[in-house]
Amino acid sequence: MADRAQPIGPGGVAGIAAAVAIPFLILLTTGAIVWVSESGAGLAPSDWAAIRFTLSQAALSALFSVVLAVPVARALARQRFPGRGVLVTLLGAPFLLPVIVAVFGLLAVFGRAGIVNAALSFVGLPEVSIYGLHGVVLAHVFFNLPLATRLILQGWQDIPAERYRLAASLGMTARAVNRHLERPMLWQVLPGAALVIFVLCTTSFAVALILGGGPRATTVELAIYQALRFEFDLTRAAFLSLIQLGMTAALALLAYRLVRNTGFDPGLDRRVMRWDGGKGILPYLDGVLIAAVTVFLLLPILAVVFRGAPEIAGLPSQVWASALRSVVVALVSTVLVTVLALTMALAVVRLGRHGGWVETAGLLAVAASPLVLGTGLFVLIHPWANPEGLALPVTILVNAVVTLPFALRAIVPAYRAVEADFGRLADSLGMTGWVRLRLVVLPRLRRPLGFSAGLAAALSMGDLGVIALFADPDAATLPLQIYRLMGSYRMDEASGAAVLLLGLSFALFWVFDRGARGAEV
Repeated sequence: MADRAQPIGPGGVAGIAAAVAIPFLILLTTGAIVWVSESGAGLAPSDWAAIRFTLSQAALSALFSVVLAVPVARALARQRFPGRGVLVTLLGAPFLLPVIVAVFGLLAVFGRAGIVNAALSFVGLPEVSIYGLHGVVLAHVFFNLPLATRLILQGWQDIPAERYRLAASLGMTARAVNRHLERPMLWQVLPGAALVIFVLCTTSFAVALILGGGPRATTVELAIYQALRFEFDLTRAAFLSLIQLGMTAALALLAYRLVRNTGFDPGLDRRVMRWDGGKGILPYLDGVLIAAVTVFLLLPILAVVFRGAPEIAGLPSQVWASALRSVVVALVSTVLVTVLALTMALAVVRLGRHGGWVETAGLLAVAASPLVLGTGLFVLIHPWANPEGLALPVTILVNAVVTLPFALRAIVPAYRAVEADFGRLADSLGMTGWVRLRLVVLPRLRRPLGFSAGLAAALSMGDLGVIALFADPDAATLPLQIYRLMGSYRMDEASGAAVLLLGLSFALFWVFDRGARGAEV
C-alpha cells in the first residue's frame, strides 16, 4: 500500500512544496554568500588555522567518543541489572541537554574553581585548564559518548539471539565471542558512527565560543561569527561559510553511505541471553566501567543543579523575559517543524516509489550549518531591514530547518507502516483527506509526532547559534543571556539561569513526548 502512488491532495502538495523549499533555502543563502564575496579575496592564515582546528578537534572527538563507547556498549550488551533500561534511556539525555548548560557543568567540574582542580590543589598537584583543544574535545566527548554508545549498542542488539545460543553450546569464551560475533559487527558499525560524530563536531559553535581559548582554538563556525559580529567582514564570512557548507555536505554524504546495518541474517526475535558476561572478573569490570561513565555524564549536570537551584528565585527580570522568549521561539519552531515533517511524510507515502526525493530533500538539511544559514539570511536581510529586528523569526526558521531531519526519520517510517496496515481498509471505506488523517493516521502517529516535537522543542530551546549573530541586547534568548552573564562574571546568576534553561528544555520534551503517549488510543 505504501509503495503505490495515491491521489496527492492538498496535504501532499504542501509536502512537495516544503521539499522544494528546503534545498531552495540552502541554495538561496549560499547564493547570497557567493554574491557578496569579492573575487580575488583569499583566506588569511588565521582562517586556515580555523579549518585545521575544526578538522583536528572533530577527528579527536570522534576517535575518543567511539573508542570509549565500544567497551561501554559491550558492558551494557552483556550485563543485565536492575535499572539497565533506565540507564540506557538516560544515555540520550546529553543530546537534549542545552550546550551552554553542559559547558557550564563541565566548568563546574573541570574549570579553574571546579571539583577536579580543588581535589588536585588539596593533594598538592598543579591545576589543569579546560580551555583550548583539550577542553573542546572533552566537551564533545561528553555530548557524543552517549550517542556513540547508543549507535554501537544497537549493533549488538542486531546480533540474533540464536548466535549467542550457538556460541554458548560450543563453549566459546568471551574472547572467542568477540572474535567471531562482535568484531565483524564493529567493523560494520564503527565507521558510520565515527563519521556521524565527526560531522556533528565540525558544526560546533557554542563549545568553541566558550572553551576555545583564543585564536589557536577557533572553529570555522566561530570564525564566521567573529567575521560578522565583530569585524562585519562579509567577504571573509562568505568564504568561510562556503568552506563550512562544503565540508558538512561532503561529510554528511559520506556518513549516509557508511551508516548501514550489521549484515546479520534476521533471527527469531528471541530474548538475547548472554553466557559470556557472567564469568570471572568480567561482571566486575563491566560494572566499574558503567559506573564510571555514569558519573562522568551525571556529575556536570548535578553540579549545575546544586549550584544553580538556590539562585533561581533571585534571577533578574531580564532573565525571566529571555526565558519566556525562548519558550515562544521553541514552541513556534516546533509547530513549524511538525507541520513540515507531517506534510512531507504524507507526500512521501502518497507518491509511493516516486516519493524518495521528498524525504531526501528534507534530509539535506543535516548538511546545512545553522550559522551558514544564518549568515546567508543576514546577507539577504541586511540591505532591506535591520537584521537585529528579525532575530527571532530567523532563529525560528533556522531551528525548524536543522531539526527537520530528526523529525522525518521518526515520522516517515511510521506513516508508511500506518498506510501499509490500514490504507486498503481506509480506501474501501472511502476515507480521504482530513477524515483519513484524523481517524486513521494521527492516532497511530502520536508517539513519533510527540517524540519529534519534544526533540525539536528541546533543541530549539537550547540553541546558541543564529541568535548570537542577530540579537540585540533587548531580544536575547535564555542561552544567549546565560552566555552574557558568564562573560560579565556573574556566575551565580548564570548558574541559576542554566538550571532554569535545563528545566524548561526537559519539561518541553516531557510534555510533548509523554503527552502523546498518554493520549494514545
